[in-house]
Amino acid sequence: MKLTEENVRYVAGLANLTLSESEIHQYADELSNILTYVDKLNELDTTGVEPMAQVLFAAGDTASLREDVERTPLTNAGALGNSPLATGGYFKVPKVIER
Repeated sequence: MKLTEENVRYVAGLANLTLSESEIHQYADELSNILTYVDKLNELDTTGVEPMAQVLFAAGDTASLREDVERTPLTNAGALGNSPLATGGYFKVPKVIER
């Protein structure tokens, strides 16, 4: 699937990104290559392959999942402790939607 530079401009606008003309051309090529590869993967016959909910390597009891143990939850003060701005028990962030 070939993406046009107009498609990239549209998506960049949705994401509120400002891209240069060279970036638009570069992303159009890169995203087109990715979508072409995905189309190629969709051609594979996956009949008889069960869907996977989670991918784990064959490690048995030594898998990288930690035990589910009860812990003391993070307090509000602890969560806000490293925040540059906090007001009324909440993180204070700059407004990001200005259109």
